[in-house]
Amino acid sequence: MNTIFLFNFFGPEMLVIFFAILLLFGGKKIPELMRGLGRGISEFNNARRSLENELKEGAREAERKQIERKRDEDEQAREEQN
Repeated sequence: MNTIFLFNFFGPEMLVIFFAILLLFGGKKIPELMRGLGRGISEFNNARRSLENELKEGAREAERKQIERKRDEDEQAREEQN
């Protein structure tokens, strides 16, 4: 229950953080900083999506190979029985 209060940044804490950012970067640099942050988040999400797709495709390919191998083994077993 105490951990919930640890990350509660609403209220005076958020005001202090915003004021510190304003002092550090100035009013003209904040939009540029936010644009850069947005681009970074967008690139991160694109890379994450791409990695997820590659992993899913790899899993599908491995499953296909396993099914084909099983089918080949079954065909060989049938041929040996005949």
